[in-house]
Amino acid sequence: MATQRPRAKRVTIQQVAEAAGVNRSTVSRVFNNPDILLEETVRNVREVARKLGYSPNAAARALRTGRNSNIALVVPDLTNPFMPPIALAVQKEASAHGYSVFIGNADEDPSQEMDLLRRLSDQVAGAVLASPRSESAQIHALAREMPLVLINRDIEGVPRVLINSGQGMARAVAHLAELGHRRIIYVGGPENSWSNGQRRDAVTRAAAENGVSMGELPAGIASFAKGVELVPELLTRGATACIAFDDVLAQGICFGLAENGLRNPEDYSVVGCDDILGYPMLTTVSGPSAVAGQKAVDLLISSLNAPQEDDVRIVLETEFVSRQTVSAPPPS
Repeated sequence: MATQRPRAKRVTIQQVAEAAGVNRSTVSRVFNNPDILLEETVRNVREVARKLGYSPNAAARALRTGRNSNIALVVPDLTNPFMPPIALAVQKEASAHGYSVFIGNADEDPSQEMDLLRRLSDQVAGAVLASPRSESAQIHALAREMPLVLINRDIEGVPRVLINSGQGMARAVAHLAELGHRRIIYVGGPENSWSNGQRRDAVTRAAAENGVSMGELPAGIASFAKGVELVPELLTRGATACIAFDDVLAQGICFGLAENGLRNPEDYSVVGCDDILGYPMLTTVSGPSAVAGQKAVDLLISSLNAPQEDDVRIVLETEFVSRQTVSAPPPS
């Protein structure tokens, strides 16, 4: 009969306090409410806890406070390169506040988005909902049931962090106009995406302001394959440049142009959005996605510690980045 190995004793909060030279209550605050302590104290206690192998007892904390130490992050498509920087920032900031993160992928399906949040609601203290596709009424109803913060969805009454693509998109249109482009196409993303509507409206306004004719070609799905597929239709529109909903779509368009015997940017210019890594190095609109994730968690933690009285709306600006995929239009 095999002998059972003795279970290692769990390091206690008292042991951490003694090793760090602080009170038990200070150690508790480091893992539950670090914002009220000096950074040096938090850093020292966390380092001592790491060396001793201490981790907070989440179950005990939930019993004591009536609140668990998890938050949820639900995204529409985790494979979209725009989402991982947000997820990493959310995880890092949540960890700094003593929280773990459950990540759910809604697969661009509003019903799955709501289902994920409801199934997670008993296991999390609150949730960050990135680029949600659900109806505003559904999100409002959910916000009454659990603490909720939105990224890239502007719904009054729900705390939100918005990446304003308008400024970057307007500069992209102006740059194309300066190079001599007189007709451009906006290649749109998911119709129920707040960011898609915002970007389309910004391109429309900027085109009018710069004397540029603008058309629209909806992609529906923002994927590389969809970008490749749309190129034959795109080339019938009589434009010399396009601005895509995001960089994944833009990279697919660049590939499709090559498959159709065109050079980019000599024959056709392409602008993306989100500033993700890849080839070609896209001219794009760059936004602070990681900052959005960090600020969303800060808002959520604040709402857990004290009710928000005001309608909180944080707006982060974007910038236009000129690289390899835009040039003057070919001679007519």
